[in-house]
Amino acid sequence: METLAPLALAAILGGGAETSVQLIIELPGNVERNIVHYECEGNDPLRVEYINAAPTFLAFLSAGAGKTLFVNVISGSGALYVSGQYEWWAKGGEATFTDLAAPEGEGTVTCLEFIQTP
Repeated sequence: METLAPLALAAILGGGAETSVQLIIELPGNVERNIVHYECEGNDPLRVEYINAAPTFLAFLSAGAGKTLFVNVISGSGALYVSGQYEWWAKGGEATFTDLAAPEGEGTVTCLEFIQTP
């Protein structure tokens, strides 16, 4: 049985009508930008851009032609980012993408950080 999360991940990151929006966010203090690549079960590779500028922490998930903005919220462990009904949770080299609207047990995709070694 195919889970819904890979479909949701593809829908928010790669589908829909073509639109273009430029968003300018002014962040105080030092800004740290990290780009991490993940391999997620049943999906194309995923590129996540983390923007850290305390007290603002953002994650842009990019796959295919799409890019979705997630914002950091309080988490007991790791970093939890949300965007609408979706959650992106990362800790160490592991991450999960969850569609909170999916039936229980069908809304989560596990991802592992992709590290290229020479």
